Amino acid sequence: MKLNFLATALLIGVATYAQDTKTIKGHIYDAANNNEPLAYATVMLQNTEFGAEADENGYFEIACPKGTYLLEASYLGYQTYTLPYETDKTNEVTINLIPESDSLDEIVITIDKKKSTETALLNEQRKSLEIKQQIGAQELSRKGVGDVAAAVAKTTGISKQEGSNNVYVRGLGDRYNSTTLNGLPVPSNDPEKKNINLELFSTDIVEYISIDKTFSSKNTGDFGGGNVDILSKDFKDNSLFEVELGTKINTNATSKGAEFLLPQGPSKLGYANYGVPNKPLSGYHFTNSLQPQTAGPIGGNFGVRAGKSFLIGNTGKLNLFATASFDNAFTFKEGINQSASAQGAKLKSFNQEKFSQTTNTTGMFNANYHINDKNRVGYNLLYINSSDLSRDTYTGTDRDFEGDHDALLVQRGTFIQNTVLINQLLGNHTFNNKLGFDWAVSYNTIKSDMPDRTQNKMFYWKDTNNYTIAQRTITDNHRYFQNLKEDEIAANLALNYKFGSTENGSEKGKLTLGYNGRVKNRDFEAIQFNFRISGNALNSTVNPNNLDTFFNQQNYDNGLFNIEAFAGETPQTYNGEQNIHAGFANVEYRLTDKLSAVVGMRYEKINQTVKWRTQLDAQEKNNEFNRNEFLPNLSFKYAINTVQNLRLAASKTYTLPQFKERARFIYEDVTEIKVGNPYLYPSQNYNLDLKWELFPNSDEVVSVAAFGKYILDPINEITMASSTNDITWVNIGDKGYVYGAEFEIKKQIIDFGGANKNNLFAGLNVSYMKTDQEINREKIQKETNGLINTNFNFDRSSFTGASDLLLNADISYVKNWNNDKALTATVAYTHYSDRLYALGVEQKGNLVDKGMGSLDFILKTNLHKKVAINFAARNILNPEFRRIQDNASGQINAITYKRGAFFSLGAKYTF
Repeated sequence: MKLNFLATALLIGVATYAQDTKTIKGHIYDAANNNEPLAYATVMLQNTEFGAEADENGYFEIACPKGTYLLEASYLGYQTYTLPYETDKTNEVTINLIPESDSLDEIVITIDKKKSTETALLNEQRKSLEIKQQIGAQELSRKGVGDVAAAVAKTTGISKQEGSNNVYVRGLGDRYNSTTLNGLPVPSNDPEKKNINLELFSTDIVEYISIDKTFSSKNTGDFGGGNVDILSKDFKDNSLFEVELGTKINTNATSKGAEFLLPQGPSKLGYANYGVPNKPLSGYHFTNSLQPQTAGPIGGNFGVRAGKSFLIGNTGKLNLFATASFDNAFTFKEGINQSASAQGAKLKSFNQEKFSQTTNTTGMFNANYHINDKNRVGYNLLYINSSDLSRDTYTGTDRDFEGDHDALLVQRGTFIQNTVLINQLLGNHTFNNKLGFDWAVSYNTIKSDMPDRTQNKMFYWKDTNNYTIAQRTITDNHRYFQNLKEDEIAANLALNYKFGSTENGSEKGKLTLGYNGRVKNRDFEAIQFNFRISGNALNSTVNPNNLDTFFNQQNYDNGLFNIEAFAGETPQTYNGEQNIHAGFANVEYRLTDKLSAVVGMRYEKINQTVKWRTQLDAQEKNNEFNRNEFLPNLSFKYAINTVQNLRLAASKTYTLPQFKERARFIYEDVTEIKVGNPYLYPSQNYNLDLKWELFPNSDEVVSVAAFGKYILDPINEITMASSTNDITWVNIGDKGYVYGAEFEIKKQIIDFGGANKNNLFAGLNVSYMKTDQEINREKIQKETNGLINTNFNFDRSSFTGASDLLLNADISYVKNWNNDKALTATVAYTHYSDRLYALGVEQKGNLVDKGMGSLDFILKTNLHKKVAINFAARNILNPEFRRIQDNASGQINAITYKRGAFFSLGAKYTF
């Protein structure tokens, strides 16, 4: 059915242009710059939909029916050029555009600014020999997107898991994807994740985001779903100074008012200067109070951006740009959090309330020195400090805490601080018309600290309306400290050689030889201090909001409780080292005027070593593997005409396990425990893509794609068959696969006319996919030497995190006036269908996140060329999130909550 749909779409597209056509060819030159080629200028046939954009050599081709036309060439900052043209002519057209201004510097600035516009990115997508998808600063602004995670979730085939920072590309989660900044890798801020949280990257620092769903030999071979490359701002104007202020609210949070309580400890800016106390087992030396404090719940943001350009000599130009911003937000959600047996009996049944405050402090500085047309060097510095402070309360029942009490109360206070520091040095050099060299190096540091997570359990007695300390195991009441530090050095080197030539003077082919290197080191340690409550003290009445009256030095001295930890004051640790050195060769070649090919080969030498000392292995142990990977890739592009392409891509890649997944380290949450598997090993991926795309006008696109992935030894998170039902990671079966189709359209619906832009624009992207994998109990037991046992009652399943259907739709009204006033109003809707969260075990049903949608409204206005006012309303429909346990006897709610609606108002002033 899906293949028939794709074939029909392709036939319709070809038939549309199968009529008797002529091709108009020509070059566009810059009259103010020694008649240099004017890249990306627009050429249209007036009163028709036929047109093109010039390539980097100023060359263009327009396929159109026979006839007489008025040719119109234009470029922002230049005078429009018109020329009558008859298709019977065979000579090429030569156009020299004249600037509207006498200032050449100003003209050059205008040209460079087009790189992040929707028109420029669609043009690059059209011309690229590889399958690309990009979203730029202009589109991000129109859709009111504030961070990179939300940005990529607006693109075809990509979704973000509710309640986490996991991004899924074509149904494949974190382990199958990769993240880069300006082409260089970025380390993770989470010990359980391969990729950094994309929410950390504010769109203020973004020029555009490129999403590669097909593998290229220039990218890392640890690739399955896609690579997200964030291109940082590249300032080109003469000068800039902007200040922005805003406020934001969450309707759930504001409804709590003075009852919005958060743990004490970190500063309001999201920084903490405390950690494990001195001599923690010899007294109660913890400095943070257990008494929650009233906070918020109204958030806000502040930002300042500045840039300046300097001319150096006759050909040089130095562009400096800096931005600094801070924002915080408050959220509240409430609902069911429970688990049940296969027969439906409640094992744990709580009503959960979660109060949260998040902060993000971002600073970026970059300097780009354009020495001349052939040499450019740049430096990027990025600093991010993010924090998440939350207070969770669980009220209800737990089968392990049966008794005469009326309810069990679990309180957990958590603060996580992530600090990211990225340094990059990049260069591009053109030695002559044939030979060029690109290089980039980076040194990155990530620190992620959980400096004092607290947990306490209490019994509630309805007859006296009192609470007492609850204890079934020593870990029920504890304080936990965790920190991670990861350093990474990376380098990219690429030598490019152009060869052959076409009739218009451009090259037929390009050979690229290169090297990529990554050296990563991670240190992780954690220690938990458990409070053993004495028998008499368990009857003591306590106030849940003032536990300092019980946990204090005096009661410690009186023997009401003591403090214990694994291996005394020695923390549990694991250390990871990963070295990847790769060489690659890539050939791009134009086989005919319409058919081009890319052939690449990548070799990677991989070494990964993990060492650990934990409560499972008191003596230090280690695990190491070495791999040699040969990774071919092949892609074809057939240009049906100047506005229509057919593409095919195939490749082989792999997927590595992560450090923590292979270390025998236990991480305990309120409702689950995770432990590593030292026998985990990489999976192998075979990828195939087919795509048809049409670019009716400069800012419009229609595309249909089909894709398939065949995965050997897929890695999955599972629940072990044990008394505690711990979670671990395994190579779950011999094979799995993903296949699906994608459709995208961006189209102007109505042009209301007038001298300035006044139109209605709409976009829609839809993805439909299926995933399937084998589940082999014997394979798991054999490959782990009996360490891991499972008890599945099925032998196949879909991939966790994958939705069959993803949909994004938006409609925008854009109106500009001559006096620098503008208005953009956008309505955007996102929907995902049911997705598997976790596989069931021992007859218990799978955990499934039910499908849901989100509706946003964004209004952006320029009241003056210096003043802008923005308003956004997100999650307007406020749907209920539901995770169900799909038992044979029926569905049971596992987690339910509503996020509330989010409203923000901001103002920007440009000096």
